[in-house]
This record gives sequence, structure tokens and C-alpha cells, in this order.
Amino acid sequence: MSGDGAPEIQVDGKGMTVEIVASLWHTDVMDGLVAGAVRAAEASGAAHRLTRVAGAFELTVVAEALARRGADAVVALGVVVKGETPHFEFVCESVTMGLTEVARANAVPVGFGVLTVDEVQHALDRAGLEGSKEDKGAEAVEAALSTALILRGLA
Repeated sequence: MSGDGAPEIQVDGKGMTVEIVASLWHTDVMDGLVAGAVRAAEASGAAHRLTRVAGAFELTVVAEALARRGADAVVALGVVVKGETPHFEFVCESVTMGLTEVARANAVPVGFGVLTVDEVQHALDRAGLEGSKEDKGAEAVEAALSTALILRGLA
């Protein structure tokens, strides 16, 4: 399982703002990811705001705008389920590269909470819902805020 060996990250996010941008596809999974992200932001003491977009492909442009507007961290949440066409590969690569570029170009951490899975059950297992094995929404917030603190320390 992908969660084996994951670190436990405790972050003091007081005085920080995390922008959560989440797609609308796969409502059950997304509800879990968003709830986990919000819980992690609140537990850290960070302020947060949620922006919803149509799908995973739209995450990058909104993440870019939020990074440029002064967010301390951006968290992108989405689900892409493999189908019978190469569309899955194109979307996954585009979103991954796009979010990487947003982080690099703006020196703003982007938490990657985009699940790229073979079937919906794999996403449910990672969505932070009751019975899920992992909480990728929370993990994405913790990683982004932790990185934001590291970047502040480098200044």
C-alpha cells in the first residue's frame, strides 16, 4: 500500500493561509478529501479557503492564480480514474506537471492531493472517509504547510 512508511507531520500553521482547490468529480471521494484537508488546516491553526473547480484539469490554472495572490500554501485535490482511453494518462501528466510548475515558478508549496487510480475503490481507500486506509487530503495540507515553514526559514 502506498501509505506504508508515511511520516507523521505536525505543523504549526498559525498566521498562514492555505488555499484548497478541489474538483467536483467523484463527490464521495472529494467530500472525504476536502474534509480531511479542512481538518488538517484547522488543526494546524492555519486560515483556509476552499475553491471548487469543474475537474482535475482545471486545478492548475486556479492553483496558479491563488499562488500569485499570496497564498502561503496551495492544496490541489482531485480524482482521476483510469478508463478505457488514453485520456487518463494525458490528464494525470498535465495536472502533475502543471502543479509542479505552479510550485516551482511561484516558490509556493502545492500539496498534491490528486488521486490517480485504476478504480474508484482505490480512491475511496485514500479519501479519509470512515473505513479509508489513508487521508490524502490531510496529508496534502500537512506537506504543503510544512514546506511553507521550511521556505520561511530559508529567507
